[in-house]
Amino acid sequence: MPETLQQAIDNIQASIADLIANLPAVAVALIVFFIVYRLANPAANTVKAGLERANRSQGLQMVFMRLTRWSVIIGGFLLAAMVALPGFQPEEFLSLLGIGSVAIGFAFRDILQNFLAGILILLTEPFKIGDQIVVGSYEGTVEDIQIRATMLRTYDNRRVVIPNGDLFTDSVTVNTAYKRRRSQYDVGIGYGDDIEAAQALCLEVLKEIDGVLDTPAPDTIMTEMGDSAVVFRVRWWTDPRQANVLKVQNKVLRAIKNRLVEEGFDIPYPIRTVYMNQVD
Repeated sequence: MPETLQQAIDNIQASIADLIANLPAVAVALIVFFIVYRLANPAANTVKAGLERANRSQGLQMVFMRLTRWSVIIGGFLLAAMVALPGFQPEEFLSLLGIGSVAIGFAFRDILQNFLAGILILLTEPFKIGDQIVVGSYEGTVEDIQIRATMLRTYDNRRVVIPNGDLFTDSVTVNTAYKRRRSQYDVGIGYGDDIEAAQALCLEVLKEIDGVLDTPAPDTIMTEMGDSAVVFRVRWWTDPRQANVLKVQNKVLRAIKNRLVEEGFDIPYPIRTVYMNQVD
């Protein structure tokens, strides 16, 4: 028999013998890993309960639950490896990861940036799940805040996946950060009309519309003496949700227009005067 083939057979036999000899240790390692694996969910639930008592956001609870669960599972894997392989040292494994961390960091720079940004967003809570935000050209409701990205549901029922790095570094408008939101509209009337009477009429109309808040009270301010109209701004407060803002605005504008017309106020169109000079 060739020497090379005989050496391969000897190596296989030695490996089988080592495996048989280590079967009790492997069995114990599997039992240890199974026990630790079963403890992962209770540990994650304990972390969640602690965050709930601290009144932390739902997104932060989910993230730390996942981190806790995977940390316990990885720890159980390392413990099982030490039991099954007596020569295995976790320090060597961790040092190996440290050697490759630079290359991994360059390869996954964007992923790590989004991961850290997601953690910071969940800790600082500039917005929460359910808030309505504006990011660049996108506007909608926050459905989920994950470690890598945030899920935004637009008002026309589309999902936008926005990397957390963009959310953390760019400007974000949170429309529902406060309990009230102000809307406004500029109304123009003719120069021959009574501006004070028109403003009082608009305020009266606003008080009759369901959805316009009493506090802060609606108000009007004169803003411009235009080319063809005297312009004043009508301002009112509503619930900050976009659907409610648009619904109330529709009621306000229709009611103001109809009431001004009924009371005989002039709502002028832009006027241009053209002079025709006759040339002999």
